[in-house]
Amino acid sequence: MPKKKPTDDDGPELVKTWELPTSATLGSAVRAKGILQEVQARLPMTIRKSIDLQVGILTLALPETSRTTFRAASATVSEVLANIASLPVIPREIEDILTISTTERHRWLNDGRLPSAGTRTVKLRGRAKKITFHVFEPKVVEDLLDRGTVDEWREEDAAAKLENRRRAAYQAKLTRTLKKASKDKTKAKPKSDETNLSGWEDFDRDGFLR
Repeated sequence: MPKKKPTDDDGPELVKTWELPTSATLGSAVRAKGILQEVQARLPMTIRKSIDLQVGILTLALPETSRTTFRAASATVSEVLANIASLPVIPREIEDILTISTTERHRWLNDGRLPSAGTRTVKLRGRAKKITFHVFEPKVVEDLLDRGTVDEWREEDAAAKLENRRRAAYQAKLTRTLKKASKDKTKAKPKSDETNLSGWEDFDRDGFLR
């Protein structure tokens, strides 16, 4: 008797969805994925893959036989999302939200234009060492995005770069001029000490003895 083929139907499921607000994602798919990971981290390891993200919507799905687990997980997800708008923005998220490069993030963080909300230390999977990085306040990031501050900073950087090039060119020209003047002065010196000999001026005026 032939064996019965397995089917993909595991029976009825318990499903609940949550829509992530723009105030939380700041319009970033990277930020939305970060929120998913934050939610998964709060759930038991065995059901972390039971929640998924598609087009800004979190979906939790568990077998109908897991009602107790489903209720507990739903409560956890709702609790996390209640304060998700205040979740610190991590580096890869702010780069995506503001459309900036890692170099720009480091530059503006170091010169104080991009304010840090503190640091966070995590241990990456498969790595022995922990890494520490700066995080950012969501409201600050949102304000920078709304005011178009990044464009202003780039204009400031371009102007500063141009000014630095102008100063460097002037300094290089001044250095070349001083070197040339020093070289010309060295060439102009007499090759002997005859002009310092006693009575030489009289000889130079009267010529050879007659």
